[in-house]
Amino acid sequence: MTSSATAPETAGEHLLAADIRTLRKARGLTLAEIALKLGRSVGWVSQIERGLSIPSLGDLRALADLFGVPVSMFFTNDVPVEAERGVVVRAARRRSLGTSETGLVEELLSPDLGGSFEMLRSEFAPGAELKAATTRPTEEAGYVVCGTFDIEIDGTWHRLEEGDSFRFAGKPFRWRNQGRVPAVVVWVVSPPVY
Repeated sequence: MTSSATAPETAGEHLLAADIRTLRKARGLTLAEIALKLGRSVGWVSQIERGLSIPSLGDLRALADLFGVPVSMFFTNDVPVEAERGVVVRAARRRSLGTSETGLVEELLSPDLGGSFEMLRSEFAPGAELKAATTRPTEEAGYVVCGTFDIEIDGTWHRLEEGDSFRFAGKPFRWRNQGRVPAVVVWVVSPPVY
């Protein structure tokens, strides 16, 4: 479905457009590369990013696969108080970015992906782990809210407990929760990767 260029853009459409643009840039992809991967025109991708067209559910699934994010990332809850839009995220209205099946459920604490960083509430189930180290072109920091959380940064393991924090930039990392209870970490990533 497509909205006309003269139709007023809703806040949800604006947020969707901004999130898609942010994800594309975070992945270092051009409009042409996205269009090629999706089998669409560059103009179509540009219209999506500018909020002039709304992608179908199938298109959203393809974008989610391409960016490596859950399709739920693109669905937002309405903000009932207009003055809070883009500023405040109420606990009951966070966007969920994972499933319990993976052992990691993340919720976006930032109002959107449009800023220079994103803030996430990450809940790691007992026994969950990221087995292979990953490196991202980001600066990251975290604060352990509860539980015990192990993180390997650049080949060195660190055991963190409630109240401990960490920071690293552009280094390989992986994590695990060897505890018996979920570990909750507030994680900040710059630039946004979701």
